[in-house]
Amino acid sequence: MELNGNKVESYSPSAGKKKGGEKKDLFHVIHKVPAGDSPYVRAKHLQLVEKDPDGAIVWFWKAINSGDRVDSALKDMAVVMKQQDRSEEAIEAIHSFRHLCSKQAQESLDNLLIDLYKKCNMVDEQIELLKQKLRMIYLGEAFNGKATKTARSHGRKFQVSVKQETARILGNLGWAYMQQNNYKAAEMVYRKAQSVQPDSNKACNLGLCLMKQDRLSEAHQVLLEVVLKKFPGSDDGKTIDRAKELLSEIEEMQPNMLPFEIDSSIEEEIMERLDLLLNEWTPFRSKRLPIFEEILRDQIAC
Repeated sequence: MELNGNKVESYSPSAGKKKGGEKKDLFHVIHKVPAGDSPYVRAKHLQLVEKDPDGAIVWFWKAINSGDRVDSALKDMAVVMKQQDRSEEAIEAIHSFRHLCSKQAQESLDNLLIDLYKKCNMVDEQIELLKQKLRMIYLGEAFNGKATKTARSHGRKFQVSVKQETARILGNLGWAYMQQNNYKAAEMVYRKAQSVQPDSNKACNLGLCLMKQDRLSEAHQVLLEVVLKKFPGSDDGKTIDRAKELLSEIEEMQPNMLPFEIDSSIEEEIMERLDLLLNEWTPFRSKRLPIFEEILRDQIAC
């Protein structure tokens, strides 16, 4: 096969064995490229082996136009465009060609669009798409009707539940509202996210949201819980450090506030009060989440 005028070693599932019958590593396995000589294969070779992103984009276009693995070609091309600071082009490409992709590819395309909107500071579009994904979960249409889906991160596969996906989307929606300075909407979404699946990062963002509304006592309580590692994900040192910085800011603005280095008896009292508060929030009960009855009301739609 030739790419850019250069001959490239042929790679196929049956290629190459060492003497004695021992199989050697295949080219396409080593470089994580598919076997063959199609436009999509050429694009992946340029992307991963020759490190030529511009050439890869050209061949991804050819793959899409020729109907060659369109789902993967469109997603991979958008990712390369994002890496090349061509995010607006990537958004336009997804909008123009996603109708050629399978139903199974639409969810991953939406996730990619959310990242691209964030990179382009298109907050309104990001919020609308996040709310659309919440509606799909509410209607039982997410994950193609399944309770879990398989996701990838750093080459590893893992299972994601509807509950985990809901909390993730709510966290992203809360942060998007924060970018619009819509702190009331952000607070409601963060509290709902914590009721579904609490974690330290969303708790820290909730604390910041409360600070922006000058509700320093409430913010202090939430951030104190983060520092005391009362939420899952508290092993993230960056989140703990951020919570400590915010607590210091609160104590500078309100000197009579108790410092976060408090004795255990006061800590237990605060924990008991917050436990009562958590118990009042709507719990996760089923696939059709009752929390969306509030999220999709006019306050969020505005």
